[in-house]
Amino acid sequence: MPEDYTPDVRTDYIAQMMDISLCLKRPSRMGDSKRMRMTSNFQWLLLTVLLLYLMNQVNSQKKRTPRDLKCITNNLQVWDCSWRAPSGAGHGAAYEVCFENGSHSCYRLEKNIKLPALLPGDHEITINPLHDFGNFISKFTLNEKNVSLIPDAPEILDLSADFSTSTLHLKWNDKGSVFPHHSNVIWEIKVLRKKNMEIVKLVTHNTTLNGRDTVHHWSWISDMPLECATHYVGIRCYIDDPQFSGRKEWSDWSPLKNISWSPASQTKVFPQDRVLLVGSDITVCCVTQEKVLSAQIGSTYCPLIHLDGKNVAIKIRNISASESSGTNVVFSVEDNMFGTVIFAGYPPDIPQKLNCETYDLKEIICTWNPGRPTFLVGPRNTSYTLFESFSGKYVRFKRVELPTNESYQLFFQMLPNQEIYNFTLNARNPLGQSESTLLVNITEKVHPHIPTSVKVKDISSTAVTLSWHLPGSFAKIKLLCQIEINKTNSVHELRNVTMRGIENSSYLAAVDKLNPYTIYTFRIRCCTDPFWKWSKWSNEKQYLTTEAIPSKGPDTWREWSSDGKNLIIYWKPLPINEANGKILSYNVSCSSDEETQSLSEIPDPQHKAEIQLDKNDYIISVVAKNSVGSSPPSKIASMEIPNDDLKIEQAVRMGNGILLTWNYDPNVTCDYVIKWCNSSRSEPCLMDWKKVPSNSTETIIESDQFRPGVRYNFFVYGCRNQGYQLLRSIIGYVEELAPVVAPNFTVEDTSADSILVKWEEIPVEELRGFLRGYLFYFEKGERDTSKMRVLESGRSDIKVKNITDISQKTLRIADLQGKTSYHLVLRAYTDGGMGPEKSMFVVTKENSVGLIIAILIPVAVAVIVGVVTSILCYRKREWETVLLKHWK
Repeated sequence: MPEDYTPDVRTDYIAQMMDISLCLKRPSRMGDSKRMRMTSNFQWLLLTVLLLYLMNQVNSQKKRTPRDLKCITNNLQVWDCSWRAPSGAGHGAAYEVCFENGSHSCYRLEKNIKLPALLPGDHEITINPLHDFGNFISKFTLNEKNVSLIPDAPEILDLSADFSTSTLHLKWNDKGSVFPHHSNVIWEIKVLRKKNMEIVKLVTHNTTLNGRDTVHHWSWISDMPLECATHYVGIRCYIDDPQFSGRKEWSDWSPLKNISWSPASQTKVFPQDRVLLVGSDITVCCVTQEKVLSAQIGSTYCPLIHLDGKNVAIKIRNISASESSGTNVVFSVEDNMFGTVIFAGYPPDIPQKLNCETYDLKEIICTWNPGRPTFLVGPRNTSYTLFESFSGKYVRFKRVELPTNESYQLFFQMLPNQEIYNFTLNARNPLGQSESTLLVNITEKVHPHIPTSVKVKDISSTAVTLSWHLPGSFAKIKLLCQIEINKTNSVHELRNVTMRGIENSSYLAAVDKLNPYTIYTFRIRCCTDPFWKWSKWSNEKQYLTTEAIPSKGPDTWREWSSDGKNLIIYWKPLPINEANGKILSYNVSCSSDEETQSLSEIPDPQHKAEIQLDKNDYIISVVAKNSVGSSPPSKIASMEIPNDDLKIEQAVRMGNGILLTWNYDPNVTCDYVIKWCNSSRSEPCLMDWKKVPSNSTETIIESDQFRPGVRYNFFVYGCRNQGYQLLRSIIGYVEELAPVVAPNFTVEDTSADSILVKWEEIPVEELRGFLRGYLFYFEKGERDTSKMRVLESGRSDIKVKNITDISQKTLRIADLQGKTSYHLVLRAYTDGGMGPEKSMFVVTKENSVGLIIAILIPVAVAVIVGVVTSILCYRKREWETVLLKHWK
């Protein structure tokens, strides 16, 4: 610690104080305790007074010597020491300062002294005032620990502003050259706003002194546009030198520097057209000379924040994504409005599903999905750059407003002799950037163009050559092409063709195993080996193959005319896969052991011929002809073998057709023929026919001509060597319906207690099903008062008879009452339902016994009435006699 006075003066004072203290402490010889207490109090009082006197003398001595030595350093190389001058020393008083630092050095100076930094340890410093107040020398012990490190206030070299981004840029020099070694520095920077110096930012910035002057930079983005208010910046520092053991203190603040915007006369709103991240906060201000009445974002009003003058601001928090036109912010004054537009969106998402492939091994196409929408459009939209690292080449995406299928694409020209490409797709917008990478061997990512110019050329009636154009240079790879073959009413067929790629892009392939005179539709697609993707299918190419000789003869049948004199030959048109061309005509001939007779050529589409023949055995031949040749003949015997044991049967419906069955007949050597027709049609009966193999015992007959409620006749013929024999005759319906009319019936006879009814059959056309029976209803009732409005079998007054014997055509109703009106109703029914009703009213005849009874009853009643009257008159006279006697 420093000492404030000389050692000799201090020793005299201490000795005086000790002597006085000993005198005061001598014990009194008085025995009285009261006196002893008084003497003790007095001694202490006297001692206090003496101490105060001595302390005053000491302080007086201090005031006449230099004191309070303090040393600071601002660069660790020079210590600047100062002290408090003695009392009475005038301005310009001189001092002799001596110190030890390896050698004894003395200096004559005023007030303070600058010393080179002393070596570690204690150092004695004596300060001798050179004036007339006596020889009062002060001695101090100085150590580095007693020295304070207080750097000079920093100097700001420059303060600039980027108003477009509301950014302050600060620049200053650390003056590191004046410091002897490296030191850590903490800079404290404060930003103040408005005229009232409101602190809006206080931040520390760490650097290192490196022995030379270094210029440092610091930037800060304001939450308020810099145009809105004046911004001030100050800086101070703290040097944290680990080798310095003294006190370390902050420097003074640098002089403040400010940034302000000088507005023109017109009102303006800031920031203009700012792009923000969704969810951000932003301050918008209006710099004006007029009073602002209100402010709003969109349709939402915001509270005003008052700045310097009439300037105001609003704080917008957690902003939502903008529409494509941006979000409007409007400030209203007395008779005008001012505003700006804010664009809130997102930085670009990482490009999704980046894929690079080639159509032709000449150009690479890279496609990607942009991912999450940014909500930024126009000049703020995302830009894309595709960079290939091996070649160092890049291409930029040329934006279209509406990308196809929400994906983007870029074309990159392939480089000679380069198969592997390392792509980086960079996405950038005002809010940030992202990227996606892809390493690809492009020869394994070939997605060929659609084949074009498909052509077909004949080889034969069953084979063609397909040719097509496939753009691209595929000379070094293999191609796999797929040919799709379609024909009407047939399942499509796919055939694969492998071929070596070529330079001229023209390819061909043979397609065989086709049908003659058939319309085929061809289309082609291709891929490469190894497989990546098929091309799209080419346009369809339709082609008709050339004709060939018909492969089979027509399906033939014959019928004898109703008079049995002519044989009518029928044949069906050949299906296209058997006709092998357009059938032009038919040749029909008949032959026997004696002769062969040919008809004139019959043109298509006539499929019927009539020949006058006798009942001998003939073989009928039918040949179909097209432009290439004639078919094999279809032959059928004219003879029909009789069958005496033939019954008419009923067929069973199966699905949409009629199921026909028969027993196996080993004598049938050719086939079975089933013909059918509408039962109501006149002979010869033929609608269609069907041939089935000789080993069959059943078939289902289906036809688009079949109709519900129509009866059809089916005939099953068996083919034998001599001809055809009718094996079964069948009637059937594909669907039974209810009769459409009621049976016509009449009353054949009427008695007093019965009625005989007779009815007619319903025609087949109106029956519409197999007749299963009749229902006959009867009840008492007059013609206009009958209660039988609804036929209810449960009513006891209605009698019902169910007639299931369909051959029965009469019915006698017995046990009736004579001379009574009866209501009769008759209905027919099939498995398809109940037909309509037909009714009549009949009155039974009068009964003879009843007439006699009707005459006798009135007579008997008259007799009885007469007898009773006579008896009553006799009794009356007797009562009158008795009464007269009594009164007398």
